[in-house]
Amino acid sequence: MTDVLRRGRASLAFGFFAQGVAFALLVTRIPAIQDRYGVSDALLPAFLAAVPVLAGAGSVCTEQLVKRVPPSRVLRWSQPVVLLALLGVGAGEHMAELAVALAAFGLAVGALDASMNMLGVSLQRSYGRSIMLGFHAAYSLGGILGASLAWVGANWEFALVVSYLPVVVVLLPAAFVGSRWYVDAGVPEQGQGQEQGAAVGESGAVVFKVLLPLCLVMAFAYIGDSTVSNWSAKYLQDVLGSSEQMATVPYNVYMVTTLLGRAIGDFGVRRFGAVAVVRMGSLVAGLGFAVVAGAPGAWVGMLGFTLLGLGLCVIVPQTFAAAGRLFPGASDAAVARLNIFNYVGFLVGSPLVGALGDAWSYRGAMLVPMVLVLVTLVYARSFDPQPARYGGGHERPRTADVGRGSNGL
Repeated sequence: MTDVLRRGRASLAFGFFAQGVAFALLVTRIPAIQDRYGVSDALLPAFLAAVPVLAGAGSVCTEQLVKRVPPSRVLRWSQPVVLLALLGVGAGEHMAELAVALAAFGLAVGALDASMNMLGVSLQRSYGRSIMLGFHAAYSLGGILGASLAWVGANWEFALVVSYLPVVVVLLPAAFVGSRWYVDAGVPEQGQGQEQGAAVGESGAVVFKVLLPLCLVMAFAYIGDSTVSNWSAKYLQDVLGSSEQMATVPYNVYMVTTLLGRAIGDFGVRRFGAVAVVRMGSLVAGLGFAVVAGAPGAWVGMLGFTLLGLGLCVIVPQTFAAAGRLFPGASDAAVARLNIFNYVGFLVGSPLVGALGDAWSYRGAMLVPMVLVLVTLVYARSFDPQPARYGGGHERPRTADVGRGSNGL
């Protein structure tokens, strides 16, 4: 262990934290953004959908970009763009300005998410133990702070630019200075991953075939996450009969339990292994959705959302880590492709639950993400770091978290 790695870990954790603050400030002030720009209810879904679509495009571009420049450089320059785009959302006056700011935000977020997780995977390999959940815990902490700042802005009726400007003024220079200590590390030792390269093939089709189980797990996890984010308040108030004030609590509880679960999750991975932690997280999340679907009242529903936070929180970080282990010689490309399914789940989850709720019932709609997250149990062996046989008769190389050097493709 070196001071370089420790500083790299701390600076990357701050990058995750800053991203959590920025994203929460955007999504929690959507009603205020809609009012400021006069966006109609019919047009709002198009604006909201454009952000994850462009983020997916940004992640695809990052996969190609990191073949020429290190992920740390992509992260160093994409994070300021995200923060400045957030400020642009708050400072604009016309619909075209909102469209430009959201487009910049979406593209930069895709590059930011991909490069952050690339660095997290490579740092974990250099550390030789699970640290990935800690980075995502920092993101959750940032999300809690961002949502709290958004509540203050809404409660005191601050203009968007007044809410956003102090945050950007503080985070922008801090993130840029912290980026000096980002570490591109963790290429496998010589010879490790040669069989993987043979399995990939020239077309790269087999890479996606091997990565597909993790892509599905990622999408299912974000379908569950977006269900909580978008429907927990409505569900508690309209289905379980809570007050309007109490209906705002489940998402905050979900975020807090997500933070707690991620804060201790790395210890669980080190003690019991990634497969066991992912299986347990899937079972707890499935139980959470079942409790929500069958809850007789608001307090039991709150318990269900608490379980969802504890269960879902471990899946996404471990999915990124597993992709890095599967492709130790091409972890950047694997992470970038996997990251696209983050946005697929986000795009699918909210409309899916809403359509099922309107056509059937919202209690029944909660069973769909429950089933999807339980499908993760089928793919749990994909999180195993030990060698295994897979398509094409090639043996997956041992992918223990070892190695030093620059994280290139």
